[in-house]
Amino acid sequence: MTAAAKRQRLSARLAQPGLITAPGIFDMISARLADRMGFDLLYMTGYGTVASYLGLPDAGLATYTDMVNRASAFAQGSNTPIIADGDTGYGGLLNVAHTVRGYEAGGVAGIQLEDQEFPKKCGHTPGRRVIPLEDMVKKIRVASDARSSADFLIIARTDARTTLGLDEAMRRAEAYSKAGADILFVESPESEDELAHIASTLDKPVLVNNVEGGRTPILPKSRLEQLGFKLAIYPATGFLAMGHALEQAYTALQQDDTDNALKGQLYEFQDFNKLVGFEKVWDFDKKWNEG
Repeated sequence: MTAAAKRQRLSARLAQPGLITAPGIFDMISARLADRMGFDLLYMTGYGTVASYLGLPDAGLATYTDMVNRASAFAQGSNTPIIADGDTGYGGLLNVAHTVRGYEAGGVAGIQLEDQEFPKKCGHTPGRRVIPLEDMVKKIRVASDARSSADFLIIARTDARTTLGLDEAMRRAEAYSKAGADILFVESPESEDELAHIASTLDKPVLVNNVEGGRTPILPKSRLEQLGFKLAIYPATGFLAMGHALEQAYTALQQDDTDNALKGQLYEFQDFNKLVGFEKVWDFDKKWNEG
C-alpha cells in the first residue's frame, strides 16, 4: 500500500465513530508483528525506538537522522498507517519544517511534535520543562505549512500538565488546535477526572497515552471511548513485554541444561521466517534459480 493510500485510510478512519487503538512499535520485528494484527494505526514510540536502536534513554540523545531513518523503515515494512514521534522537531523553526518534510517523505501518516525544551525527556519521567506557548504555536504553524498533503497529520503534544498544571496544559492544547494541529495530545494527566475534562473540552480528535507504570491511570478502552477520546496509544506495551520475555528466556537458558524450560514460550522458527519475509525469498528462488 502506498504512503498516500495509508494516509487516506487513516483520515477516513478518523471520520468514523469509535476509538482507534495504536500499539507501540520500536523495531522491525515489532512493526511486522503489529502490522499483521489488524490495527487501524501503529505508533512509533520514541522511547522504545531510541532504546532498541541506540541503547540509550529517551532524553534528547537521538538525532533527526536516527529517527527519520527508523520511521522510514517502519513505514516501508508495513501496510498499516503509522504516527511517528518527532520529539521537539530537532531544533528551531527551520528544523521543524525539515523534520516534517522528512517524515512525510519517509512514508509515515503523521508526526507528533511536543512543546518541551531541548533536550527533551520521556513524558512520564520527571524534570521536563516546556517552551513558551507562542514558540510552540509557531512550530505548529510551520509544521502545518511544511507538509505537502493535508492527509499528513500533525499531532501536537503538550507536556505542561506535570510542571504548570492542567489549566495551562489545556490553554496550550487549545492554542495548538488553532495553529493547525489535527490531533491534540495532553501528556500525563493524573486522574480519570482529568482525562474526562481533556476529552470533553478540546475541539479536535484527542489522543491518550497509556504507559504501563506511568503517571496516567490506564482505563478500559470502552471507558476511554465514553469519555470522548479518539485515539489511544500504548507505546510501552511491546517493549515491556519483550523485555520480560527475553529476561525469562535468557534466565532459563543460563540455568537449565536442556530446552525444556523454554517449551511453549518461543515463536516457531518457521513462523518467524514468514514474519521477516522469507516466503518472498523462496518464491523468488523458485522462479529464477530452480529448474
